[in-house]
Amino acid sequence: MKIIYQIGIIFALCWVSEIVENLLPFAFPASVIGMLLLFVLLIFGILKVEHIREKSDFLLSNMAFFFIPAGVSIINYFDVLAGNVGKLLLICLFTTILTFAVTAWTIRGVLWLMNRRQADSGRIEADITGKAGTEENRTVERKIKEGRKEYV
Repeated sequence: MKIIYQIGIIFALCWVSEIVENLLPFAFPASVIGMLLLFVLLIFGILKVEHIREKSDFLLSNMAFFFIPAGVSIINYFDVLAGNVGKLLLICLFTTILTFAVTAWTIRGVLWLMNRRQADSGRIEADITGKAGTEENRTVERKIKEGRKEYV
């Protein structure tokens, strides 16, 4: 019964996203609307991860299966794609480089924030314990600052 409940939640989200797509005055994919709706429901706690965990795990583990129809339908438009091979390869190259760059900048930012939080928590702990001016605390702060320079 639990799996039917989870399928019902996912299908209800898909159905609502189709309705929203038809109500919008501009073209926007219902699948993206559904993902945004799911994200909002999860963030605000209206929907819990446990409500959809098993079904979403199943869908994610079998994701490659869902790409087969899209891959097969590309064959129908092979003549269109053949005339634009250079453009498609250029787009693939550009977006790959862009994805690498954004991922690297994101990791750098997260590491910087983690080091900053660690440095701030070290200062708070030192203030609480009264070791703010000790040599041990200065050494820890120096190492954190050096580590911060490595990532930034």
